[in-house]
Amino acid sequence: MAIQAAILGAPFAFAGRQIILAVRELGGWGIFTGLAFWHILSMPWQFRKILAQVYFIGSRSIFVIALVGMFTGMVLGLQGYYTLVKFGSEGVLGALVALSLIRELGPVLTAIMITARAGSAMAAEIGIMRISEQVDALDTMDINPVRFMVSPKMAASLLSFPLLTALFNVFGILGGYISGVALLHLSHGDYFYRIETNVVMQDVTGGFVKSVFFALLVSSICCYQGYFTHLRQDGFGARGVSQATTSAVVISCVAILVWDYVLTSFLL
Repeated sequence: MAIQAAILGAPFAFAGRQIILAVRELGGWGIFTGLAFWHILSMPWQFRKILAQVYFIGSRSIFVIALVGMFTGMVLGLQGYYTLVKFGSEGVLGALVALSLIRELGPVLTAIMITARAGSAMAAEIGIMRISEQVDALDTMDINPVRFMVSPKMAASLLSFPLLTALFNVFGILGGYISGVALLHLSHGDYFYRIETNVVMQDVTGGFVKSVFFALLVSSICCYQGYFTHLRQDGFGARGVSQATTSAVVISCVAILVWDYVLTSFLL
């Protein structure tokens, strides 16, 4: 009887352990994020480190964001035209492209692209510092590792994500213009008139609010995964860093999509 009870209870015990681990990880991430954000606001401010991270996260992402934004807009323009022409509404193509980018695709795709380019680098950099005992050396020298390594990255992300989102939107609208006006011969004036009359400040503000939340999510998740590389159960050393980097990118992308739905529910 005891053996049967143990066999029947094994799936529930496994599920319970996984839930406890997930809650523990979520709590640890929340405390880690709170500490990192607090150190952004505390004196003395780390302007030079933040500027260096803005260059790495923001400036070096401009080309890929502009390129992806341009082709996203071109695809939206092409697909939107052939959908709208069935209903005789191809004149509203400008509004379709602009609202799709500003409300949803701009913040989401920008965050995912920065996660792939800069977020993975954050996790790998901090993970290597952890396994090479540089984090322990900072502790020994009475330097707060979270303040030294994480807070500048988080502050730079909060600055860079909205600016890159705006850049993505601009190039996306330009890409829609190329598809709709230059290639499919829609009216130039009609394209921009529809954008001007249908896009309101609330749409733009909502996109920027999303980008700020995504910046906080991506920077904190990637830094958290790298910071606690040494505690991973699926590998250690170089393998642990690779697993932490993979987890950082995957979890960040999932979190972006989940929070996009949550924020959209509140902002609409």
